[in-house]
Amino acid sequence: MGKGNHHHVDPDAGDRRVFFAIAVNVGLTVVQIIGGILSGSLALIADALHNFSDAISLVIAFAARKIARRPRDATMTFGYGRVEIVAALINYTSLIIVGIFLLWEAGERFYNPQPITGWVIVIIAAVALVIDLITAALTYSMSKESMNIRAAFLHNVADVLGSLAVIFAGTLILLYDWLFIDPLVTVMISGYILWQSFREIGPVIRILMLGSPPDIETDAVLQTVRDTDGVHGIHHAHFWQMDERRAALDAHVVIVQGHWHRADAIKAAVKTALQERFGIDHATLELECAVHECNETSTFGPDRTQGGTPPEATG
Repeated sequence: MGKGNHHHVDPDAGDRRVFFAIAVNVGLTVVQIIGGILSGSLALIADALHNFSDAISLVIAFAARKIARRPRDATMTFGYGRVEIVAALINYTSLIIVGIFLLWEAGERFYNPQPITGWVIVIIAAVALVIDLITAALTYSMSKESMNIRAAFLHNVADVLGSLAVIFAGTLILLYDWLFIDPLVTVMISGYILWQSFREIGPVIRILMLGSPPDIETDAVLQTVRDTDGVHGIHHAHFWQMDERRAALDAHVVIVQGHWHRADAIKAAVKTALQERFGIDHATLELECAVHECNETSTFGPDRTQGGTPPEATG
């Protein structure tokens, strides 16, 4: 984490891509809903609803990108970068709601099949597939760098698969009049949406809950501090993700007795080791002499219910 080369997309160019993707998805949603009503296809309406959630997710992603670039101020001393994480949480939550709703509607259709015009489904789903692929191409490279855009991109990937499934269902209805295929395909679309959403929402919640980075072992970070020459121990440590690319460490570092005159050099050595080994360039270290070590010796600090200071207040 924190290390490696990223090929960043120019912010203005990225904004234009997202804006264009919003426009085509809104237009597609209108066409799919009209086609679903005319044909009587629940699968097509399901795809339209999911496509509408795509458009909304892109709007949220677009707004979050804009806000995240605002500079730090007295109100948000860490900056506004986490708004993209909040946007991702909103988008994944909306996907889960859409998935559950579609499952419910599909269940109703299994028990009460409706007449469906297959050729309308196939034509509109084919148009939707082309637009879905265009939208995916617009956001693919950006999704590699941003959890926010990745959430919107996964909305779109689900749409691509949904359009393929709807074309398949419409073709079978045309050939064999298998009406049960429509709700069956809806269940498949819903299952994919829910699977992807629950898989991706965990890392988002982890960041918002100030969890440690999943790809860095906390014990390894603490041991690196302990192994630094002149360090006697470490306690009251908080290791968390500031956003999806930056990690931060807040800790009390105890200096070996008789080495207090090297305190500044030891602190610099600790920060260098953390940056070089783990890419951690935000470390707030409170130094203590071994003789006057504080009473709080818990590795991860006092319980919050006992008056502990949240890490976000220490930076």
